Amino acid sequence: MIFRPLWVLMLPLTLAACASDPAPVEQMRLTEQTLSQAQTSGVSLEHSPTLQQAQHKFSAAQAAMAEQDYKQARIYAEQAELDARLAESQQLTEKSTQQLVELTTSINRLRKQLGGLQ
Repeated sequence: MIFRPLWVLMLPLTLAACASDPAPVEQMRLTEQTLSQAQTSGVSLEHSPTLQQAQHKFSAAQAAMAEQDYKQARIYAEQAELDARLAESQQLTEKSTQQLVELTTSINRLRKQLGGLQ
């Protein structure tokens, strides 16, 4: 029974420690990697509003990290990662669409050539 008052005093400190968010170091690294990968795949900041938005959110995440607002930093970093992935997907979709148009044009040209041979 002697330890009970000590336990009661330690409980709020323990709960406060659990409530604080850890620094999202891994999420920040992943987001930075995803932004870099999007640019490597051909997405340019000048032509992609989605990638611009991702970069802006990553900057906000870095600012939140500097202020030790880890919860907000994690939120911004996660959003930036998703925006970067979306920008990359949009770029890949655009490339695929262009390739499809080129293939369709080639097929139609070949059909005309074959039709002329018969």
